[in-house]
Amino acid sequence: MGGNRARIRESGERLTVDFNGKHICVTGASSGIGLVTARMLVARGARVSLLARRKELLDEVVAELGANAAGFPADVGDKASLEAALDAAAAHFGPIEALFANAGLTGGFTPFTAFDPEVFAETIKVNLTSVFWAAQKVLPAMIEAKKGAILVTGSMGSKRGMAMNPAYVSSKHGVLGLTRAIAVEMAPHGIRANCIIPGFIRTEALDRIPDHQKGMIAARVPQRRMGEPEELAEVACFLLSDAASHVTGQDWAVDGGVLESIEVG
Repeated sequence: MGGNRARIRESGERLTVDFNGKHICVTGASSGIGLVTARMLVARGARVSLLARRKELLDEVVAELGANAAGFPADVGDKASLEAALDAAAAHFGPIEALFANAGLTGGFTPFTAFDPEVFAETIKVNLTSVFWAAQKVLPAMIEAKKGAILVTGSMGSKRGMAMNPAYVSSKHGVLGLTRAIAVEMAPHGIRANCIIPGFIRTEALDRIPDHQKGMIAARVPQRRMGEPEELAEVACFLLSDAASHVTGQDWAVDGGVLESIEVG
């Protein structure tokens, strides 16, 4: 592979990707999936811009990750705030070569007929419209460079209906469609776009629920366990890397088999 392609090498028993200084931006990076992925990217040689609302958490993460990480506080639901952070990231590390649009809201659970229209609008703005804004901001430099990757965090709600959460389901269906639209239009420019679909991943939010509910969730997974954030981050790193050079327009589930299985008996 050429000098701009990620190098793949054996490291112990795990095949890893060396990002060789590539500048990758991660939104929602101060906790959960975004944070674990950012750590993994830095460990594999990327320069990572971390965007999140909580500056104090960003400062702690950047101090942990070192010189190849930089934090830029931003509310992705505010176009001016998001674009200013992306500009600052590009000024710090150079043009953004890959974007992991991971920030999002759950939207809350309320019966459809009582669902707050303002919550619906805010969830769509943060989960879907912000991805459109971010992609519009970073794509011109990728088009000029004739390379790039965009990865969006979808949900099992991107593929299935879910009761009492119309905003979240609508937004996550939307990001899958948006990802595919970007993939088709940008493919001639050497730019890929994919959507990663987390299943029941053990994050701070899931860790807060009672143990008996965790057991009920795990029982719904064919593997009979929830996933670890590192397992999802491994796939995210692959999709952001040149090792996935012929993968675009895809929804890639990391769910232990939930979405594509029917169990009888």
